[in-house]
Amino acid sequence: MLVVGALATAPVAASDDDDGTARRPNIVVNMTDDQNLESLEVMDNVNRLIGKQGTNFEESVVSFPICCPSRATYLTGQHATNHGVRGNVAPWGGFGVFTEQETTFPVALQDGGYETVHIGKYLNGYGVEPDPAVPPGWSEWYGGIDPSTYEYFGFTLLENGTEKAYPERDDRYQTDVYTDLAVSAIHRHSENDEQPFFLDVAYLAPHVNAREGAGATSKGLAVPAPRHAGALSDERLPKPPSFNERDVSDKPAYVQALPRWSKQQKADTTDHYRAYLESLLAVDEGVERIIGALRRAGVLDDTLIVFTSDNGYFFGEHRFAPGKGRFYEPAIRVPLLMRGPGVARDETEGALVANTDLAPTILELAGAAPLREMDGRPLLLAPDTEPASGNRAVLLQSGGPYRPDWGIRTSRYTYIENSSGERELYDLRKDPDQLRNLAGTPATDRAQPPLGVVVEVDPPGFAGTVMLPLPSRIQKLIFPDSIPLIFVHSSPVNPSASRCWPSASRAATRFCSVSTWMADVRLPSYAAATDGGTSTFLMTKVGFPHGPPGT
Repeated sequence: MLVVGALATAPVAASDDDDGTARRPNIVVNMTDDQNLESLEVMDNVNRLIGKQGTNFEESVVSFPICCPSRATYLTGQHATNHGVRGNVAPWGGFGVFTEQETTFPVALQDGGYETVHIGKYLNGYGVEPDPAVPPGWSEWYGGIDPSTYEYFGFTLLENGTEKAYPERDDRYQTDVYTDLAVSAIHRHSENDEQPFFLDVAYLAPHVNAREGAGATSKGLAVPAPRHAGALSDERLPKPPSFNERDVSDKPAYVQALPRWSKQQKADTTDHYRAYLESLLAVDEGVERIIGALRRAGVLDDTLIVFTSDNGYFFGEHRFAPGKGRFYEPAIRVPLLMRGPGVARDETEGALVANTDLAPTILELAGAAPLREMDGRPLLLAPDTEPASGNRAVLLQSGGPYRPDWGIRTSRYTYIENSSGERELYDLRKDPDQLRNLAGTPATDRAQPPLGVVVEVDPPGFAGTVMLPLPSRIQKLIFPDSIPLIFVHSSPVNPSASRCWPSASRAATRFCSVSTWMADVRLPSYAAATDGGTSTFLMTKVGFPHGPPGT
């Protein structure tokens, strides 16, 4: 049964083996690159074959809306604070910074008896160093070698330890090659009834092409398959109320400094948008082929299929140029659709979920034990499991080469603490386009003491930013009945995975491995323990009425 704050109906039953025991499902994840929620409208197969046959999580967000940190979160179930990847390139991020790959969820699946196959993009910077190796956790590996990963034509893969170059030919379009490899892997691994498989297909689309002049475009945009070039040439650039926002006087200074768009910028972005959508058409066909291969192999009903993206994308909202990295809705909301064992059919789930939930969900369904502490929670729980509280808060993070901002996303509100000290608060129920910043208004900024200090402190790579306390009026607005908790811990599963740093408020305490833990509890509430000189606390996200424990 699906439990994400609301009970799903008509769950799909898993198959049984001959001895009556439940068969562990196969798992297929299809991940796109930079796909926003709105673009899902052009993907008929994804909507028909996954959404209508499963569940569409319409409130799915990512905690760090940049490629590499988000993909590291997918692999670990952890926030960037914990897995350490804070950008796409060194020294803040990239493949070389992700040093604890022995504890990713694919390794846990392998340890649990799964065959694991990766196809496509991995982490930014993979293969840049000479003689790239297959990362831990993969039985088969067809990984894109950077920088060719970002070429729709003329790319190179490391195929089980051997580099293979694909020429610039129409029949070697990257998306189609990835789909061919996926279909072939399904045929091979479906022959073994005794061993389930995990297939990870990481498409480049709709990310921009690395080189200008490649394939069907001369502007460095996404490159559609030749058969799809021009298929959506009549599509209009969406212009929601936030597009080229007229009045940004309520926004932080860096947004106020953005000029309003010119006609040429709108025309160029329209071309970008059309190529972006057209590149997704081959992915949509690829999903249909993958599901067809599962059906022909007789394993479709025994397979969990996931479709999602690493982050969203701007197309002019709030005056932003095409891109991501901010905490506004177009960048943090992504498609998330699932079908298969344990997932309700033809359901739309409105509860808030996050990319930190993907790894624990997969491991829970596979019956595999995690190798590191995870910040998310399984979305697929046992039928007798109590539903989690709907009062969830997702931690939003930035840092490294980006503005070291932080924020909170709940089912109704987005709160942003900018590194400049400027605050933003948006009521998404009344203001889904985030046009009216409520922070600084009399209703939320009246001088009252906050409930306490926020005890979460960024490690050095996050520019040493201390998360400031929420004004009490904002706290009461966002969390009227109960307060989500932050569990600050040293990992009992893998102590070497913990990243510890001195607390800014108590020199004798070191906080390690921050993660969100949701419960419907009242203030004050905490637990403390000692582990090798490192304190472990269960603390409220917004602090304690009388300060942290021991003060």
